[in-house]
Amino acid sequence: MSLFRVTADTNFNGPHQPTQIAEGGVPPSEADAAMIMIHGRGATAPSIIQLANEFETDKKLTLRAPQASGNTWYPYSFMAPSEQNQPGLSSGLQKIYDIVQDLKNEGFSEENIYFLGFSQGACLASEFVARHPAKYGGLIALSGGMIGVGDAVNPDDYEGDLQETPIFMGCSDVDPHIPKERVNESEKVFTGLNASVTKKLYPGMGHHVNEDEIKHIQEMLNS
Repeated sequence: MSLFRVTADTNFNGPHQPTQIAEGGVPPSEADAAMIMIHGRGATAPSIIQLANEFETDKKLTLRAPQASGNTWYPYSFMAPSEQNQPGLSSGLQKIYDIVQDLKNEGFSEENIYFLGFSQGACLASEFVARHPAKYGGLIALSGGMIGVGDAVNPDDYEGDLQETPIFMGCSDVDPHIPKERVNESEKVFTGLNASVTKKLYPGMGHHVNEDEIKHIQEMLNS
């Protein structure tokens, strides 16, 4: 693979490593599954956790939401050359990796870990899952797509097996930040990694989450 793969590195020191991780839902000891929730540019970890209040599910979730330094995971568009978004991009991916390891140490299998991101957070979560394929509970990418090398996503840069991990991608077909072409390219890569992908492009929708997307999230959690 030409893209680097984040690994456990106790010496890694990026802008997001010292930031807080918001928690919500039920305590880990009472949870059926865990969800890592990644906020968008200019938002906060507590704000993305509030989205879970919209889910109608019997599944008991423990929630973890990392906070981006300066409320931004990386400075430029996710379609800018990736080196321009360093060190924020690497730091954000490492932050997610470390949360996954913490959850596994708390007894959660990868199959019981879900990822949800909105906008910049959806891009970061999508890139993480594609670079670290395993059988996860699911990925929910709301108004986002894979980052790749920024100006391109090459399927040959990714390898591994997502083992039919369910992935939901929802986005406007005219989103000012997320071109639908990148959503389509991301779907192709995830399908090539053996994910079970559901993609919805909503005509004329703004850069937000709609009720149909919430319905798809609930269906994934209840399946």
